[in-house]
Amino acid sequence: MWRKIRTSDTFRRLLGRSVASYLKLVWKTQRVTIEPADLYDWIDGELPIILTFWHGQHFLTPFVPKSHHKAKVMISRSYDADINAIAAEALGIGTIRGSGTHRKNFHEKGGVAATRQMIDSLEQGFNVAMTADVPKISRRAGLGVVSIAKHSGRPIYPAAIATSRRIIMKRSWDKSSMHLPFGRAAIVAEEPVIVPADADNAALEKARSELEQKLNRATARAEALVGRVPKVASDGA
Repeated sequence: MWRKIRTSDTFRRLLGRSVASYLKLVWKTQRVTIEPADLYDWIDGELPIILTFWHGQHFLTPFVPKSHHKAKVMISRSYDADINAIAAEALGIGTIRGSGTHRKNFHEKGGVAATRQMIDSLEQGFNVAMTADVPKISRRAGLGVVSIAKHSGRPIYPAAIATSRRIIMKRSWDKSSMHLPFGRAAIVAEEPVIVPADADNAALEKARSELEQKLNRATARAEALVGRVPKVASDGA
């Protein structure tokens, strides 16, 4: 009976909209710091852009665009991701369903079609957002984002969001955060990564590595802004 309820369209819509309402509460009760302070001046001068972030930081990204920014986000086709898609759409963000993969089932996951839709959306003036991680490998940037940048000619903005009050979902592969109300939040963006239209495999790998480094820097800075001291690795770690 529970499985039947859980997989029903009505249940998913209700849950997705409930998630959206909760996230609105969380965001409205945060004291938000944005770095750099003129971030939106940067962005508005280069629209449309590709916004990317690490998986696990994605729940609050619908609040990054301003009201005049047309935006779509790539969300996988999995059952659990349906809830995220319903929540994103309830928050005014369009969705593109599909994801990349480092395995052979790229077509099954809708990666090719979703990538084409991302590029088409950029051509239509939409900003697009997607996680940078290789699926199921946390904090390892894949080639998907840089490939979209190459074929669209649009800049990639690496960004991070952190909150001071959260619960880490330790069993999830990406250590997702369940954000809590009445805290501090930080949005940090690094300077954009530009991928030339004629980029070969070596250039794509260089851009991928640059993107990974910038995402890690943005994440560390966002964590610091909400009061978390980064862990220092021991010698030999």
